[in-house]
Amino acid sequence: MTDAPVPNQGLSSSQQSSNRCRLGRRLRWRPTSAAHLAAAETRVLQHVKSKVDRLYVPISNDRRIWTLKVDSQNTEALPIVLIHGFGAGVGFWLLNIDAFAKHRAVYAFDVLGFGQSSRPKFNTNADAVEEEFVNSIEEWREGVGLEKFILLGHSFGGFLAASYSIKHPDRVKHLILADPWGFPERTEEAAEEQRAQIPDWMRAIGSILLRFNPLSPFRAAGPWGPRLIRKARPDLQAKFTDAFEDFTIIDYLYHCNAQPPSAETAFGHLQVPYGFARNAMLPRMSQLREDVPITFIFGGESWMDSRPGKQTEILRKDSYVDVMYIRDAGHHVYADRPDRFNGKVVWVCNHADRLHQAETRETIMETSM
Repeated sequence: MTDAPVPNQGLSSSQQSSNRCRLGRRLRWRPTSAAHLAAAETRVLQHVKSKVDRLYVPISNDRRIWTLKVDSQNTEALPIVLIHGFGAGVGFWLLNIDAFAKHRAVYAFDVLGFGQSSRPKFNTNADAVEEEFVNSIEEWREGVGLEKFILLGHSFGGFLAASYSIKHPDRVKHLILADPWGFPERTEEAAEEQRAQIPDWMRAIGSILLRFNPLSPFRAAGPWGPRLIRKARPDLQAKFTDAFEDFTIIDYLYHCNAQPPSAETAFGHLQVPYGFARNAMLPRMSQLREDVPITFIFGGESWMDSRPGKQTEILRKDSYVDVMYIRDAGHHVYADRPDRFNGKVVWVCNHADRLHQAETRETIMETSM
């Protein structure tokens, strides 16, 4: 009877250590880079028929905001600015850009710390983090030279859009909130209700996961990250099957989130379990100037709490607040039913145009008297 061979038998300790180091580096290696992300975004945006300009807009402290812009011949129409949600990027608006661009100029940007924008280290205080995000949006606005516009935010982007509108109401002619995150206040009853919707396995490890960045598993998976995210998000891929039959959108998502964490970490300071904002937006809607109109668009099947829409109507009873629902759409309402979503947004924007043009004519008449 012979002994089984012993791995690394005959190798010196330094050789064994070198082999282990090489294996460790191979397991930690992630198949991504800034160039991979740029290429993935380009593949996604090939679906867009409009002429898209892409550029970096510099802001303070040597940071840059990655920007997508579609010009319009209709100079009387208000531009629309799109703010994506958590972990996303400008490419996720691929099913919406053309519909909006038929009527007006379209701007979208990667939120600071996400996508191709700079990834700075944020403050750890929730109020300071929110202010950093809002200030970066205002600096971006100054950089692209926009005066007044319609502002549309989805999910976390809706939270940021609302916060920006409170601080800079002169700029926002209409605020559109698509399934916004961070509105309801956290009460024990609300927390239990939210907790009940979370699967048992997630509740069991929830306290552990809260200690880490939520997207860290895709980075920790190293070379298996792309395969992991493809298996984890078939739901997202299904939303874009009319545009892509392969993994184009999922690969873009991977490269957006395999980069060093920045806004992802900052988001952790803005939230409390499970999925509530530390400083809820709903009570702050009374701080938004009365003449800023708001339209909520919720997915009828979304897990996001839609009650803050009607609650905002009550809170702002002397202001314009409309609440719309899209049947058979989930949280990604802009992609689940893009035709219906686009139609509602176009209608809201056209309404905002008419009001803005009437205000402009009235101002001209007053100044000429």
